[in-house]
Amino acid sequence: MTETLKPVDLTVVDTTTAEWQDFPVPAINAHLEHVPLLDDPDTGMMVVKMVYRAGFTNTWHTHPCGHGIYVLEGVLNTHQGDFGPGSFVWFPEGGTMQHGATTDADCTFLFITNKPFDIHHVATPEG
Repeated sequence: MTETLKPVDLTVVDTTTAEWQDFPVPAINAHLEHVPLLDDPDTGMMVVKMVYRAGFTNTWHTHPCGHGIYVLEGVLNTHQGDFGPGSFVWFPEGGTMQHGATTDADCTFLFITNKPFDIHHVATPEG
């Protein structure tokens, strides 16, 4: 029996020309910049291109979702070290973490969640 092919509709975003949008993080009075790439209503998975400006740190926080950061440009500074272009860093769900850019350069990256995104800032890693 021959199957009929059903080509899928692609989602395509030209991130070189797409407009950057505001991504507010009220708990730390920050406004990050991002380009939305994918928001899956069935799973809550999200993919965005984002930039941390030089010197920015997303202070100690947790997420109810796992998330990955794929570094495109600059260096991602984390509580476990620095990671440059081409690095993929996975942050497990529920863990306490901090990450941002180094003091001397912006960090541009792809941000990928495995389910709906939320963020909860804490005072200390134990907090």
